Order: sequence, then C-alpha cells, then structure tokens
Amino acid sequence: MAAAAWTSQLPLSGDYSKYGVQFASIPNDNPEEDRAAFRYAVSPGYFETLRIPLVRGRVFDDHDNAGAPFVVVLNESFAKRRFPGRDPIGERVRVGQSDSPWSTIIGIVGDVKQTSLALSDADAAYVPTTQWYFVDNPLWLVVRAERDAAALAPQIRAAIAAVDKYQPVVRVATMDALVAASAAEQRFALILFETFGAAALMLAAVGLYGILAGNVQERTREIGIRSALGATRGVIIGWVLRQAMSLTVLGIVIGSAAAAAASHAVATLLFGISRFDFGTYGGVVVVLLVMSVIASAVPALRAAWVDPALTLRME
Repeated sequence: MAAAAWTSQLPLSGDYSKYGVQFASIPNDNPEEDRAAFRYAVSPGYFETLRIPLVRGRVFDDHDNAGAPFVVVLNESFAKRRFPGRDPIGERVRVGQSDSPWSTIIGIVGDVKQTSLALSDADAAYVPTTQWYFVDNPLWLVVRAERDAAALAPQIRAAIAAVDKYQPVVRVATMDALVAASAAEQRFALILFETFGAAALMLAAVGLYGILAGNVQERTREIGIRSALGATRGVIIGWVLRQAMSLTVLGIVIGSAAAAAASHAVATLLFGISRFDFGTYGGVVVVLLVMSVIASAVPALRAAWVDPALTLRME
C-alpha cells in the first residue's frame, strides 16, 4: 500500500453530492441562485492518493482540523470561471448552508470526472472531513497500491475489522473497474461508429474501383492508341493512378472539412484526446490513400495490358 485517504464521494462511483457555493468577493442578493458544485469532504493525502495534480497553493494537511481556520480547495475550471484573470488563493467562500462559516481558498487542483467520462463536471469544492458540519455516511477509503490493488481487498477488510468489527464494508472496486464501467456505453457507441466507418470505407473503395474500371473500359481505344504511339505500361498505370488519387484527394478535403464541422457531435465520447487530433486525421488520410491505391490497382493493370493491335482492329 503506497497511500490511503478518506473521501465522501468517489469519482465515477455513482455518488452525487452538490452544494451551493457563495463567494464573498462576488456577492449575490439571492444566494439560492448560486451555482451548485460537487462537494467532497476529504482527509489529508486524498489528492496525493488519487494523484489529482496541485495547480496552485497547497492541499490539506493534519493542521487543517476542527479547531483551525476553515479552508477549502477548488478545482481548476471552477476557479478560472469565477476568478478570471486573477489568483483565487486567499478568497473567502461559503460551501453549503447560508449560515455556514466562511472558508479560505488555499489551493487549486486539477479537474476530475465525477458522474461520467462523457460529462464535464467542472465545478468542485473540497473541504476537510474534520471541518464539515456533519459526518458523511458512508465514506470511501481510497487506497493506492504498488501492486495489484484488487489483491489487497481481503487485507483491507481485515484491517477495518480489527479496528471495528461492526463496521460494514459495502463495496469494493478498483478505479480501473469504475473507469471501464463508465466507458462501456461510450465504447459501444464508438464501436458502432467504427463499424459504420469501415463499411463506408469499403463502399468508397468499391465505388472508386467501379469508376476507374468503367473509365478504363470506355477509354480502351484511347489507351490502345497511347500504347501504339509508345506509351509504356508504367506511364499508363501512372495515368490511371493519378485519376484515382485526384478523386481521393478531393474526397479527403471535403470529408475532412465535414468531419471537423461535425466533430462537436462526438466530443462527449472522447476522453484524453481532442476532437481535432491531427494524429487521428493523419491516420485516416493514410488509410484512405492506401485503400485508393488498392482499389485502383486492378483497373490500372488492366489498362496497362491492353493490346493496341487488338484495340485498333476492333475499330
């Protein structure tokens, strides 16, 4: 076991706890209209255990107890939205009830996904478990392991029972399992998109083959005359391939523009990658060019082997 901490709600676990957040420097005549944020009551070491990055300031330590000044940590997106262009460290906020004490912002941490990988749960406020005005029940014990985390479950259960044998352990899960469960729906949708994309790619290849084959058939006499006048098979193959490439490049330009314009529709299905990822677009372009060469290979070879004498006699 490398680290451990407590939290009132765990990302991607199905927990949903939101409270209104008031800012002393941004007063609102109607505090009920203040936008709610996810409220996490966490123990010292929580951010380090889940490896949530510290952006600015500090996180909680053992000195942030019930007798110390009340403190709070916000996530980065929330801080940027409420304090654009200025440092929020030292600002006072009130989390929860309108008569709850004011807390001082001491740190800014990275964003996390709470309800789903597909949703941007931007606003989050973290408070120490020792400073929240009621005890959360239940709490999550988060553990970061140096080896297989699932293998530690029996030992963790035994350690909890050794402290309090009546303390139930309701649920045990790894973050990998929670991420996989959250991604299942998005993965199914992406598999459908992949299937449709593969079918479209095959249809495009068949269509390109049909166009080129028909063009070669219609221009058999022209090809025969070119061969009779000294055009080599390499020249004829290059001529057919250039036709294929011109059609493919035109399709790539139009398709890339349409994909970029429609990419916002699938933005919620993407995680850890931009909808304008140049590597993805580049990979698709390479695949389309390769498929174009494959689809045009048979018509090109057929054109190269046209017998000029037979073609001229047919006329």
